[in-house]
Amino acid sequence: MVALPSLISLVAPISYIAVLLSLLIVFSSLYRKRKAAKAASLEPWFPAHMARDIYLSLLHQEDSTVVPERMLKAALVVRAREDIKRLIKLQQSKNALQVLLQKGCVGDDLWTRFQRAEGELEEELTDVATEADAYQDGWGQVIFKTANEMVNHERIRERAARVATEATAERAWWDQKKSERAAVGLASKYRK
Repeated sequence: MVALPSLISLVAPISYIAVLLSLLIVFSSLYRKRKAAKAASLEPWFPAHMARDIYLSLLHQEDSTVVPERMLKAALVVRAREDIKRLIKLQQSKNALQVLLQKGCVGDDLWTRFQRAEGELEEELTDVATEADAYQDGWGQVIFKTANEMVNHERIRERAARVATEATAERAWWDQKKSERAAVGLASKYRK
């Protein structure tokens, strides 16, 4: 039979390890729960996705009206256009955010929000491609090209409008300068 002192010397380290492991497991689960709750409570990177909500509401109409397929496809293209805009914003922000994070200028919460936005956008792009392929095979690849062209066209229109506004303002400024110079020249002409 095993002597009592040798049994105690065997049980003490095993119980110590068991208590230590159970404390580590409890701490780990509490830490992960708090971290998940904190990540869930962070505000989203982007505002509500109205184009997606409109598309889904058109797709799941419950009353007797049937939404034409052309309208659903148009709403899906608008949804893809919004996703392309969000993708461009994320790509533009990623490098700057990484640099700021490395320098310690921003907290981990912002980086967590950014990564969550990237994951959500990836799922959204996959969902749009799947929806597009449900309407027509291969349209999942083409819809993003079409949406990108729409975004580029919108940017060009905005830039042209801004240039036209600036040109009008500069023209008014130059006209004012010319009239001032003419007035100064006329006044100096009468002084002589």
